[in-house]
Amino acid sequence: MEFQSYFPIWDKLSPAQQSRILDNLVLRKLEKGTVVHNGSMDCNGLLLVNSGQLRAYILSDEGREITIYRLFDRDICLFSASCMLRSAQFNITIEAEKDTSLWLIPVKVYRHIMDESAPLANYTNEIMAARFSEVIWLIEQVMWQSMDKRVATFLLEESAIESSARLSITHEIIANHLGTHREVITRMLRYLQSEGMVKLSRGVVELLDEKRLAALRDM
Repeated sequence: MEFQSYFPIWDKLSPAQQSRILDNLVLRKLEKGTVVHNGSMDCNGLLLVNSGQLRAYILSDEGREITIYRLFDRDICLFSASCMLRSAQFNITIEAEKDTSLWLIPVKVYRHIMDESAPLANYTNEIMAARFSEVIWLIEQVMWQSMDKRVATFLLEESAIESSARLSITHEIIANHLGTHREVITRMLRYLQSEGMVKLSRGVVELLDEKRLAALRDM
């Protein structure tokens, strides 16, 4: 698939604006584990995922991580170009969770076109508003939801992403997604196993009773 079919407002740009994007567009292929963006000082440009999966997360001074959002096919990331958003800085790291192919529009190119294109400016604001909504949702989960519910929510989401009830994932990775310690996740998973909702083995969490996990999530 070509970039034009992935960019939602392509037809609303002028021929000159389209040409400028195509002339400066960069296609990157990332191996799993590659960091594509690292903090507010790293300002590469706008990312548009062709295929694969990215994870955006915050890293604390103590080395703990928490996932802010994830990016899949056709998703766009603006935080990787946060320097073009005046008076806004985001210390967010973006890493490939799977082998990923993506397009990158350099900051100067995107900002120049956004300044002269109302449709692109509006689209950019919509993306940013959606991302901030995800951040607010995460804050609410961390502050008000118990860890067993958060673990149940994560397992169900991961199962949906992978289209499998058998997840090849470690306790450490789950802890990194949820911003907690591995020991806390291990304790929660053992509780879920004792209740017959999951089955644990080395590097694997298997969902046995998704209905009860969903009921726990929704309590």
